[in-house]
Amino acid sequence: MRFGVWQLSVERAESASPARVALGALVAVALALLLASALFWTPEAGPWAAYRIAFGYAFANPSGVGATLHRAAYLLLCTLAFLLPLRGGLWNIGLPGQVYAGALAAFAVASWAGAREAPAPGPGLLLMPVAAAVAGSAVAGLVGWLRAKLELNEILVTMMLNSVLFWLVSDFIKEGGALMSATAEGESFTLPPGFRPPLPLGMPPTAFLALAASVAADFVFSRTAAGYRVRTFGLNPQAARYAGVDPLRVSVGVFVAGGAFAGLAGYHYFAAVPGLYKIPTNYGYYGDLSFYGMICALIARGSAVGAVPMALLFAGLSVGGRFAQGALRLPFGVDYAILGLLMSTFVLSHLVDRYRLRWRRVAAPPAARPQPEEAR
Repeated sequence: MRFGVWQLSVERAESASPARVALGALVAVALALLLASALFWTPEAGPWAAYRIAFGYAFANPSGVGATLHRAAYLLLCTLAFLLPLRGGLWNIGLPGQVYAGALAAFAVASWAGAREAPAPGPGLLLMPVAAAVAGSAVAGLVGWLRAKLELNEILVTMMLNSVLFWLVSDFIKEGGALMSATAEGESFTLPPGFRPPLPLGMPPTAFLALAASVAADFVFSRTAAGYRVRTFGLNPQAARYAGVDPLRVSVGVFVAGGAFAGLAGYHYFAAVPGLYKIPTNYGYYGDLSFYGMICALIARGSAVGAVPMALLFAGLSVGGRFAQGALRLPFGVDYAILGLLMSTFVLSHLVDRYRLRWRRVAAPPAARPQPEEAR
């Protein structure tokens, strides 16, 4: 756009510095909280009191801190499930379905091991997370195979599988289902104490696995030949094929690895988090929550370690927002609204980092020469 001798243009910027990225994230959080303050305005209390209640419960109250950490671990596992295929240029939108598959497999193993009769756990306790990871890998690996062999769109396939697995869980836990509770309340049976994993430092082993896997994922993609092949395939599949990269191996490999983390996320929340130890009637809520793992990965720009604080922030806002919603008798869905605003402001911060508005002086257009009379 030109204004006389000045021109305004939108230019793609070079990669932003870490300091600029961190500053943009802080500004995005502040803007989201400012916009969301209108949702917390009540005659009894203003936004400041609401935020004090929300953040105080999520990050200071012992019960709230535990819930925040458990949810953050779940989101981090879902982040890894999305991030690994993303580095290969593929989109794993099937996180809910793979979470459900992992939960079903874990409880099926527990049922097979006799958890309903509450005996000594035997191998069932160790086999439950393994079965969850295998089930998630199987569902996701099918998507990778269909993408590589038949060129089926992985987004459409995973979205359809989400619906299939949602109703499959419903069939297993409803009245007459193989995993229903003894009282037929539309939920699965509750795991007895012998089938519940240990809680070192108050957290299940899957939480520590998520942290270790985040560090390992960044190392693999930045320092190993296998990670380089995946990144090359994600950036330019044609060039990767010319260089000898096998599309089938990459597509299936990243989806299998991602699906394993999604399956473990299902095991984590339904079979390892204190106070639950069952597939509840509102299991769909946790499936929807898994999508925030995608947002964490995108905000962190593909860095698994960078997604850790994002997962903690999203977990705290969802837990604290839900608590403040009940304490102040706010309308249902305030926590979802806050997370939605936060996602929007983070997307805006990415655009600001990626593009620049630039004013520059340009030469004035040459004046038209008067034509001689004989040429008129």
